[in-house]
Amino acid sequence: MARRLLSQTKTLFKPSSTTPIPIPIPIPIPTSPPNPNPNPSLPISPSSAALSAAESILPFLSCKRRKKLRKKLSSPRVAPIQRDPSYRDLHFLDAILDRDAAFRFLSRAKSYLSSLPSPILPLSAAGTLYRELGFPRGRKVSKYADRHPLLFHLPRIDSVPHLAFTPLMESLLAEEEALFDSLEAKRMTTIRKLLMIFVKHRVPLAKLHHCRALFGLPADFRDRVCKYPEFFRVVVDPDGRHVLQLETWDDNLAASALEREFMSNEVQARKLFRFQLPHRKALPFDKDERKHLDKVTTFPLISPYSDGSGLKPWTIEAEKYRVGLIHEFLSLTLEKRAWIHHIVEFKEELCLTRRTYDMLQKQPRAFYLAGTEMNWAVFLKHAYQEDGTLIDKDPLVEFNEKLQKYACMTKLDSLNENTVN
Repeated sequence: MARRLLSQTKTLFKPSSTTPIPIPIPIPIPTSPPNPNPNPSLPISPSSAALSAAESILPFLSCKRRKKLRKKLSSPRVAPIQRDPSYRDLHFLDAILDRDAAFRFLSRAKSYLSSLPSPILPLSAAGTLYRELGFPRGRKVSKYADRHPLLFHLPRIDSVPHLAFTPLMESLLAEEEALFDSLEAKRMTTIRKLLMIFVKHRVPLAKLHHCRALFGLPADFRDRVCKYPEFFRVVVDPDGRHVLQLETWDDNLAASALEREFMSNEVQARKLFRFQLPHRKALPFDKDERKHLDKVTTFPLISPYSDGSGLKPWTIEAEKYRVGLIHEFLSLTLEKRAWIHHIVEFKEELCLTRRTYDMLQKQPRAFYLAGTEMNWAVFLKHAYQEDGTLIDKDPLVEFNEKLQKYACMTKLDSLNENTVN
């Protein structure tokens, strides 16, 4: 959306032939290391830089055009979720969302075609599946398939064009399946810890299936959990939904990521959160007294594996409990981040309230909010390095980075061919 706004501002900004108007200096955009074999048809442009460029020309527009552009910039589809400019300094985290948008067709088309009995689809039928394949309505699916020539191709079967995987893509999918098999025990532990922090230790299977990519679960995880009757049980609730229920509680798993970090680095863990108590501004607190007050009000946090049903709402204890829940939920995700619609998907299981956004805004040391007011994501700041890479990478994350690398290439060199083979 921000990119379209930038292109619209070029038409709105028409200098007259008599009065010269100064052109604003473009904002420099940090670039990633050059790709030795780039794909020129793959557009990757940071939306935050496009939004800043659109705002920079406002003083040079007429009153009518300025009002029209300002209205579009304040739309929830464009307006940043992080309202305080001092907190919008982690551009490497915003760039991750731009990367996800650039590879939306890749991820969704891979997921949808892999779910078919035969991973091939007529092009006429693929054009109607814009939501499932991740491209805008009214656009040609062949245009998006041509952006990744190493992974998708358009073969003709009986003179009818189809969308299908390339042999390279099929070998990568076989590698991913082998990776799922090797990580099955680890993923079962993730599901067990999720059920332990959920209310009543149960969750509908449809919710987990919808958010399976968030936790690195395979598409057939519902069949895999049935192989562990000592951990899980699938029941049918009165509404006819299949619900996954925790069978046994394990005290060894009932330790949150924040508790483990507190044991290894107490000073760093204390810096993550701050829960301020209401007091008069005129109180003469010095530096040591404020530090002691922060220590008292921040810890101990209420463990997310404890029962928080008895906490009174809108109290500092209830807020500590919900903050700990979201922190543990994000720490169980594959990339230590989640879109807000993924978090809201589990609002009953996590006991979330309408003040979730305000609660996250109060903890800028631990959480970073990126995106727009309509669609935003929550990051665990301390899980990322200064260049935007994860400190602790899951093998599936490394595989996805490898897949995206091939998506940005137009041909294979001899070194990459030997790596794939």
